[in-house]
Amino acid sequence: MDADIAEGCAARTSILVVDDHTTFAELLTGALGQEPDLRSVGVAGDVESSVRLCAALRPDVVVMDYHLSGGNGVAASVRILRERPGTRIVMLTGDPAQHVLEAAASTGICAFLPKDGSLRTLLETIRSARCGTMAVHPSLLAGPDPARRSGGEVPALTRRELQVLRLMAQGHSVGTNARLLNITPNTCRGYVKTILAKLGAHSQLEAVAVASELGLLTARS
Repeated sequence: MDADIAEGCAARTSILVVDDHTTFAELLTGALGQEPDLRSVGVAGDVESSVRLCAALRPDVVVMDYHLSGGNGVAASVRILRERPGTRIVMLTGDPAQHVLEAAASTGICAFLPKDGSLRTLLETIRSARCGTMAVHPSLLAGPDPARRSGGEVPALTRRELQVLRLMAQGHSVGTNARLLNITPNTCRGYVKTILAKLGAHSQLEAVAVASELGLLTARS
């Protein structure tokens, strides 16, 4: 784990659950209550209440369903992150469409998971999100989109940039990526900035989504 985020991971993580399915929200809240390092601080069922409760409760992490009453998780995330940029948002979806992933990633959320995934994966992702790590489940990476690739040239990434990009797609932190590639964290951050610029992305998660459509995660380096 990176030294600059280790201290922030020591305290018990507070979580706001945002889902309009009462049963799912109650089950997740109950599961969080069984974890010694996690605690649910509230439940919201629509966009307006999620924004209001996030401002009032100031959770470390928001677990957000994509489909909500009064809008969707993307709209809620935009408003939450505008008011509290440091909030970590883990979005769940039953719709694996690539445009959904890209729309969510463009807001600045830190993780995107299938709603029917395992509880263990979700809990691990919440912990990682608190500590600054991004994640996108492999099942949500749809692969190359021929229509998108035909619309223009695929950005040219160097061999090292492709290595960093693919490690990003695995959800590793900058510190972990730097160790795996035997480079300094600052050098790794430089590669990340370059990758985001070349792909026209505003976050690592958005870069992974764009790279997936362009086939950069599977192309030979």
